[in-house]
Amino acid sequence: MTARLVVSLAGVDAPSLSRCAALADELDRRAVPLTLLIAPRHAGTPAEWVQWVRDRHRNGDDVLMHGFDHTPDPRSLTLSLGRRAEFATLPAHEAGLRLTAAMSAMERAALPVDGFAPPRWMASAGTVIALQRKGFRLCADLMSIRDLHTGIRVRARVHALAGSERTESWRGFALVRTAIRTARRGGTVRLAVDAVDLTRSTHRVALLDAVDAALDNAATPLTYRSTTIARAA
Repeated sequence: MTARLVVSLAGVDAPSLSRCAALADELDRRAVPLTLLIAPRHAGTPAEWVQWVRDRHRNGDDVLMHGFDHTPDPRSLTLSLGRRAEFATLPAHEAGLRLTAAMSAMERAALPVDGFAPPRWMASAGTVIALQRKGFRLCADLMSIRDLHTGIRVRARVHALAGSERTESWRGFALVRTAIRTARRGGTVRLAVDAVDLTRSTHRVALLDAVDAALDNAATPLTYRSTTIARAA
């Protein structure tokens, strides 16, 4: 099987725009497209960074709806764990209500999309049902990428840098090793970064090292949407 590489970037906003653009430029030099994860609540007003997202989308990057406002369900254990896993436990009806509001916000921002990545990559069964009812094509969760129209499911875990500064070097090394191992066995290398992490040069370097490692091991760079299309071919 041909290995695939998918890189996603979340948390784009006005303060982080220069860092996000610098990362995008580095990936452009490697001919690696980005999948941009956009929270609709923060895209609802005209801003330079929203125009940047539109331009990137127009030129080949993908855009996925990234939750709505990242407010977790107060009944969920994820709240007590300090996680903003907005769609992790929602039943279909409540997920549908949030999706309706999110879709309206994305349309106002001139970013209508039919792909979804839940905050913390955690989507309840009810969320998946609501996405299908709303006509969404794609759902990317922690362990897989699902085409909601065809039923094709690409099984691959998201890998991201996180943790304390004390473990940064080890985590960066582990990310690169994971990219190499996954690419060599013909799997899908899913690398995720948040704009806030780009403030640390070690995170940025580790991400690019992992991208280079995947490319060196013959991974084909794709967006989330083209990953499921390629699997269907």
